[in-house]
Amino acid sequence: MDGTLVDIDSSWAYVHRHFGEQNAEGLRRFLANEIDDAEFIRSDIAIWWRHAPELSVPDLERILAAVPLMPGAARLLEGLHRQRVRTAIVSGGVDLLARRIARELGIDLALANGFRVHADGRLTGEGIVRVPIHGKEGVLTALQEQLGIGPEETASVGNSEIDVGLFRRSQLGIAFRPEDDAVRQGAHAIVTEHDLGRVLDALAGFPRR
Repeated sequence: MDGTLVDIDSSWAYVHRHFGEQNAEGLRRFLANEIDDAEFIRSDIAIWWRHAPELSVPDLERILAAVPLMPGAARLLEGLHRQRVRTAIVSGGVDLLARRIARELGIDLALANGFRVHADGRLTGEGIVRVPIHGKEGVLTALQEQLGIGPEETASVGNSEIDVGLFRRSQLGIAFRPEDDAVRQGAHAIVTEHDLGRVLDALAGFPRR
């Protein structure tokens, strides 16, 4: 989702920027394997609480409502719908944004990470990890098993090294505006234009049920 369906680098960083913050230390510790995904989310929330101690899901939805779609996203999904392709978001981003994008574009399934909340919608400080940042391959494998779809019937789109696992479980992996050499080397096709609709060209002739 982040950097592909939406025209921002990170939905988590987008919320940080709303508060004039960043979480460079949390990112450093995560990349050094000092903390896991759940602790990384806790560190994000702790930073937001400095500015909004009563932060709630509706508050976050209002912040994320301004996140723009990637140019060409609607055209891509319209093309996929015409071909009766099942679509899914598999993202380490914020689930509130993933659900919004899924509604707007008619995407069938949205798997992303979220928040535990009190009865009134306020964040408890704990996260919900559905898609580990370095575990997308396993999430896609479980999704394929759930839907009865094999890798040979799967195409995936991503923009960074953490998406290479998706490519390994797909007949066709498409790097969209790739951020690093790992995703370029792991992809079967590359789209460099700032237009997600060009993914349709890369999908031309792809086998479908």
